[in-house]
Amino acid sequence: MSFMPLTDSMFLLAESREHPMHVGGLQLFVPPEGSGPEYARELLEAFRQTDNIAPLFRRRPAEPVGSLGNTWWKTDDTIDYDYHVRHSAVPQPGRIRELLQLTSRWHGSLLDRHRPLWEVHIVEGLKDGRIAVYTKVHHAMVDGVSALRLMTRSLSEDPDARDCLPPWALSPRKPAGGGKGFAPMGVVRSGVGTAGEIAGLLPAGLKIANQVIRDGDITLPRAPKTILNGTVGGARRFAAQSWEIERIQRVAKSSATTLNDVVLAMVSGALRDYLLEQHALPDEPMTAMVPVSLALRAESAGKDASTGNATGAIVVNLATNREAGATRLEEIAYSSRQAKKILRDLTPTQILAFSAVQMLPLAMAPIPGYVKYINPPFNVVVSNVPGPRNQMYFNGARLDGMYPVSIVADGQALNITLTSREGFLDFGLIGCRRSVPHLQRLLTHLESALAELEKAWG
Repeated sequence: MSFMPLTDSMFLLAESREHPMHVGGLQLFVPPEGSGPEYARELLEAFRQTDNIAPLFRRRPAEPVGSLGNTWWKTDDTIDYDYHVRHSAVPQPGRIRELLQLTSRWHGSLLDRHRPLWEVHIVEGLKDGRIAVYTKVHHAMVDGVSALRLMTRSLSEDPDARDCLPPWALSPRKPAGGGKGFAPMGVVRSGVGTAGEIAGLLPAGLKIANQVIRDGDITLPRAPKTILNGTVGGARRFAAQSWEIERIQRVAKSSATTLNDVVLAMVSGALRDYLLEQHALPDEPMTAMVPVSLALRAESAGKDASTGNATGAIVVNLATNREAGATRLEEIAYSSRQAKKILRDLTPTQILAFSAVQMLPLAMAPIPGYVKYINPPFNVVVSNVPGPRNQMYFNGARLDGMYPVSIVADGQALNITLTSREGFLDFGLIGCRRSVPHLQRLLTHLESALAELEKAWG
């Protein structure tokens, strides 16, 4: 057995039936040319025959799981592939709607702590002939960014390659290069690990406070209460859709903003329309917690840009009180610039600590009455995790969708995560089935918000 770090065990300790603590992903593949109706079965057998399982995917909580299992890992010598790798099918008529319903159900169920904490479903039956792969892994093992990178590293840019291995057959080494992603709880992990290095945080905090007072337009971590910020149940609803990156980049270029600003404007417009439908739009503007790369320090002259893959977090005004999409985009872009300006003169350690402080109210959510009576620090988490830049394949099967499935918690009943692939941004929306009714309507509103921005900015 091996000792489990506190930063891992806290996800097991925090888990309950209402709060599953796993992250996941839904991938869509177009089968290789010439493959027959047994392709899904062949893929399943190939997955189950993989024998070089990485140590990460052999670990499980020690027994008894309710006590010792929260502090120690046990390694299994053998893996029950019939349990971990499952064959499923969507019911007729085999639309994406049915696939998302299955994904919602799978993501709301807890992983078995008596086994290594991961599952994979190979899914056939889609009427367009594509094959889906849904994977979930406990946050005690990996965060969402790491899980996505593991899945990406199992793919190849070569459509003729036939040596691709599933993620659990790969060693979880840190990938060279690549983009920077964001996992909210990863900020907390980093903050815990750097507690001894933040002696400079007090003067930095005073500098931040002085700038907030001087500028008066920094978005602070205090948001209006909405139906998205109450307690959550255990059932989930998942929705997913892809948008062409070119459409979003065109708006960003015309409006002199960034791709992430336009994404946030899409989210803002969608949330506004959705909450208007529910007669629940607050008078105050809603806010979002969003990622910020520590590489922004390089914007200051003479600063070192080599900050690895670490990220911090900022709070951005979504301007949901503004009716016009163009106005919302302008305010979002300004809010984002102002928030990043605060961080420019901070060290990476100070940025991580500052971000962890903003995330701290999430840790208070389990306290009875906290979510009900205290305003949330922000209304929604919006994470953009860069994915592969080129077209990818798995043993000849073409990747046609890569949708992240994240975690919701008390006070944060909706999570929006997106990732990029060649030519597209793939959005994954996960929400509490009770607190976020008709979540799939947000997909329609995201498209409407983008269309409004396209009309405004030509």
